[in-house]
Amino acid sequence: MSYSAEIDAAKATIAKNGPSWSGIDAESVARMRAQNKFQTGLDIARYTAAIMRKDMAAYDADPANYTQSLGCWHGFIGQQKMISIKKHFGTTKGRYLYLSGWMVAALRSEFGPLPDQSMHEKTSVPALIGELYTFLRQADARELGGLFRDLDSAKEAGDQLKAAAIQKEIDEHQTHIVPIIADIDAGFGNAEATYLLAKKMIEAGACALQIENQVSDEKQCGHQDGKVTVPHDDFLAKIRACRYAFMELGVEDGIIVTRTDSLGAGLTKQIAFSAKEGDIGDQYNSFLDCEEVTADDLRSSDVVIKRDGKLLRPKRLASNLFQFKPGTGEDRCVLDCITSLQNGADLLWIETEKPHIGQIGGMVNRIREVMPNAKLVYNNSPSFNWTLNFRQQVFDAWEAEGKDTSAYQRDRLMSVDYDDSELAKEADERIRTFQKDAAREAGIFHHLITLPTYHTAALSTDNLAKEYFGEQGMLGYVAGVQRKEIRQGIACVKHQNMAGSDIGDDHKEYFAGEAALKAGGKDNTMNQFAAE
Repeated sequence: MSYSAEIDAAKATIAKNGPSWSGIDAESVARMRAQNKFQTGLDIARYTAAIMRKDMAAYDADPANYTQSLGCWHGFIGQQKMISIKKHFGTTKGRYLYLSGWMVAALRSEFGPLPDQSMHEKTSVPALIGELYTFLRQADARELGGLFRDLDSAKEAGDQLKAAAIQKEIDEHQTHIVPIIADIDAGFGNAEATYLLAKKMIEAGACALQIENQVSDEKQCGHQDGKVTVPHDDFLAKIRACRYAFMELGVEDGIIVTRTDSLGAGLTKQIAFSAKEGDIGDQYNSFLDCEEVTADDLRSSDVVIKRDGKLLRPKRLASNLFQFKPGTGEDRCVLDCITSLQNGADLLWIETEKPHIGQIGGMVNRIREVMPNAKLVYNNSPSFNWTLNFRQQVFDAWEAEGKDTSAYQRDRLMSVDYDDSELAKEADERIRTFQKDAAREAGIFHHLITLPTYHTAALSTDNLAKEYFGEQGMLGYVAGVQRKEIRQGIACVKHQNMAGSDIGDDHKEYFAGEAALKAGGKDNTMNQFAAE
């Protein structure tokens, strides 16, 4: 409904209720409705799921239409990302947010900083989703509030053309609400626990859930050692639990992202159940590292499997875990991905140990032989040393081409000594185009960085502390922060406005009329902040 139609609808309601409603202004009602477009988290989940589905179809038509996101651990961080994106690019199209379980564990747990091992309170995940959308909705309200003020000014000046243009801008306002891909870890328990948590996350607004095939009580960060996977049937039950949660809540376009950690996981806690040779349990067990035994070789606690008429004992560690055969990680990843897509997954996530297009693309090509529309969400992880990895990739490519590499030492390519070298420049160019190239060559639909603001917060704080507590004193803040905010048009330089002070003033005027005591008058020091 357009802005003017909302005003007319509010007028009709007010008139119907007689003189006792005469203090209610129809245009103010229309403004408040525009500033509160999404009533519930489910409204958001349905809206953003449709966006993701449309973006996925666009990517299938042309891989240049890949999407991106940055991880965030606070509503304010997510809000500022979207405000910045709209400021610089004019649209949020193709840009999402990522909710990282790692950052929830490290920054949002009541236990304090925790490793990424599903030890944090699982309720903190849906709470953060709700917080993110609260801040994004406030960004809408703030931006629209500014347009309403401009509209009032245009009308007061008698500029009807400008007023009409602003009203059109209000009608076509693009929301800051975007999809959030939310990390549900390994489900925080069994399939029922996964279902219950999924519901909470969807009710908070999540349209996309990312779940991994690790054991819940042995879960590790994807870039650490000691990862333990579960048999496919266990994982598929959790995928179905997520789908049931979406369906129950009426978010029928909900997206499930299935992550495989098999590339770096050499262990399993269980031997899979197999009803017949060649089924999915048998395929899982075929990767176990076994030794042939006879009945006389067995200990009382041994577990054995039979294959090709032979009795095999899977190698079992003191931790009671079974190990896979070395070098089977890629084959297991491919099987995981195909099985997930055949059983309800929408997108894949392959956790790798390095950002290498050839490695990722090789697996995706094998998956697409069975599932042609397979596409990935990929973690452009800060756990990778991007500089070193890509310099080594260029070094290796040059050597393979017969190019002279005698000026470089491969094991010390991270050195600042190489920063201005031709090799470093080529590596940086490969990093710059990595997302575009991987979208085209490796089936990556969505690129994300899991922990960017964890690192930017640490870096900016370090720089401020060094200056402010050192010789620069207050100039460390003014030159390093505030002046840059003013010059770059960072909305937060007017922090009172960003926190909702002007929205509150509007409401005071709606509620109290001329008696309203407003904060945004001429003596508000925020009026000092103009670029010139």
